[in-house]
Amino acid sequence: MSEWAYPLSAARAHATPSAHSRVVGKLRFFTSDEQAELYVALASATLASGQTWIQVELPGRPNGTTGWVPREALGSLHVVHGYLLINRRTLRATLFRNGHAVFSAPVGVGKASTVTPAGSFYVLEKLRSLGPFYGPFAIGTSAYAPRLSEWPGGGVVGIHGTNEPQLIPGRPSHGCIRMRNRDITRLWRMIALGTPIEIV
Repeated sequence: MSEWAYPLSAARAHATPSAHSRVVGKLRFFTSDEQAELYVALASATLASGQTWIQVELPGRPNGTTGWVPREALGSLHVVHGYLLINRRTLRATLFRNGHAVFSAPVGVGKASTVTPAGSFYVLEKLRSLGPFYGPFAIGTSAYAPRLSEWPGGGVVGIHGTNEPQLIPGRPSHGCIRMRNRDITRLWRMIALGTPIEIV
């Protein structure tokens, strides 16, 4: 189980749960695709003053950056069950709920020169077609490719369909995760915003 929330303010994110600690970033209202930005809650801390702080992941380079924001900077927390596992060795994506696989499909990942990054991320946005290259549906993640990706504007590691299904499974991309169109259609309908993504 994990929790996420939309921001209520463009609050600064701090290195520790204190307004006096180093600023490591700030909350944003919109993604690069002009969708509502959301943040996964990683931990919470209540100070002696009674103020509660929430630790969140801050999407962007470098991957894995986290920061603490006051609880009042975030809206209601939404609960998500399950997670998506992307295995770069077996070239397979598997969606788990309650410990059971409910979806599995082959994928294409980044080539050696433009790898898909490993790590813990989450579903940031769900988009309908970005064009024939991306298939009928796309899922924006909180991951960023080390160098570039084919995602519009570059950077974001997306999960999307393809107009070259013959390359899946394989390593044809610039960092994004490609699926056959029938598979991304199924996954898009099954996966929820804020779902954790493990890329191994």
